[in-house]
Amino acid sequence: MKTVIHWFRRDLRLADNTALSEAAKRAQTVVPVFILEDASRTGPDVSAARLAFMLQSVAALRQDLATRGHPLVIRCGEADKILPGLCRKVGAQAVFGNRQYEPQAQRRDESVAAGLLQIGVGFELFKDAVAWDEQEILTQAGRPYTVFTPYAKAWKARAVARPGPIFDRPKSKAPALPSDPLPAAPDALGHPLTQPVPPAGEAAAREQLARFLAGPVHAYAANRDFPALAATSHLSPHLHAGTLGIRTVLAALMKARGKAPPGQAAGCDVFLNELIWREFYVQVLCNFPHVATSAFRPELNRLPWSENQEHFQAWCAGRTGYPIVDAAMRCLQATGSLHNRLRMITAMFLTKDLLLSWQWGERWFMRQLVDGDLAANNGGWQWSAGTGTDAAPYFRIFNPVTQGQKFDPAGAFVRRWVPELENFPDKLVHQPWENPSELARSKYPARVVRHEVQREKCLALFRSVK
Repeated sequence: MKTVIHWFRRDLRLADNTALSEAAKRAQTVVPVFILEDASRTGPDVSAARLAFMLQSVAALRQDLATRGHPLVIRCGEADKILPGLCRKVGAQAVFGNRQYEPQAQRRDESVAAGLLQIGVGFELFKDAVAWDEQEILTQAGRPYTVFTPYAKAWKARAVARPGPIFDRPKSKAPALPSDPLPAAPDALGHPLTQPVPPAGEAAAREQLARFLAGPVHAYAANRDFPALAATSHLSPHLHAGTLGIRTVLAALMKARGKAPPGQAAGCDVFLNELIWREFYVQVLCNFPHVATSAFRPELNRLPWSENQEHFQAWCAGRTGYPIVDAAMRCLQATGSLHNRLRMITAMFLTKDLLLSWQWGERWFMRQLVDGDLAANNGGWQWSAGTGTDAAPYFRIFNPVTQGQKFDPAGAFVRRWVPELENFPDKLVHQPWENPSELARSKYPARVVRHEVQREKCLALFRSVK
């Protein structure tokens, strides 16, 4: 091919980028294009922090391309209308991109393919965001996996491809095209930013990966469930935006495992499992797209969830009267980030203590999270609610007090985010109602529900549809 457009989507990097590497290999001229689509800046699930992270990553990508002699063409609008016009201007024979897996993105790609076909331009998509696509790992009966453990075993039995090369100097110079301005911040798009945004872009992603693999990963198995510790990777925003390739992460992880101190390779193995969970939920979303809007198990759509808005607002604001829940929810709203253990605790509390629909919580998380990802967020919520594939059985119900005592034993995380409880002793910080007079002075809210009562109601709720 003479000219190919590479359409950057959630692959905002130059190294280990499958579609970009293919374009460089098969075309004389590669025209890099990024489209700020309406769907990324409108709608009920937009997160200002996630949008800011994406804009900063695009700005970093533009600079990285410019230093290699590749101007990035930026356009705002709908891809199916913009790409045919760009192809005509540069004489492109094809548009290359990396696959996206959300139902809405797949419908968009079908529309793009149809529009390009009408003008005789090809549209090729490549596997890039995952090691294995949704139909590459199947059961012996040829069906998708719906349970994580056998899926993970099958995943580990395969050899993952090595990271791809870095996109470098052009074979020939791309034609100069005008670009739309890239907004510097989400405020310009109607989304005021109130949360800090982690360092964005490919260089920041690689630095964060190196920091994690240089030490914390070796203690990951022991420390990952304790939110007061700096024990997790903080790579999820980069994997979501594609500023870091999954093959790059896996190759570096295996190298770190080989250098692990004696007895500490388990941390690398546990982290690998977390990466496989990410792929598991992607293949669930692809093979069972109804999960995007309803329970995996259709009979559980009949659950008579509560519609108590006061309870929901108390949960969102971190004023339920349960310290570990409230600390987590305040942290989420302030930072746009939330520890995985806390995601499970808060999700279980919403669905199994407040008896509110997992879909309410799923949407609230998407509006807050800098790493908000449909497959992972939906999978995690349905697991916690007991409505998903590899779901926690409906009778597994986290006790928010014992969860706090186990994973924040000294109350360090709670005291950071719930300063009303700063003076409570460790043994009471997760159950401040045991000291009613001090609780009244602290002005911390009373419990909105009683866990022991709600647990029985939850069991009855699920039995009613089982």
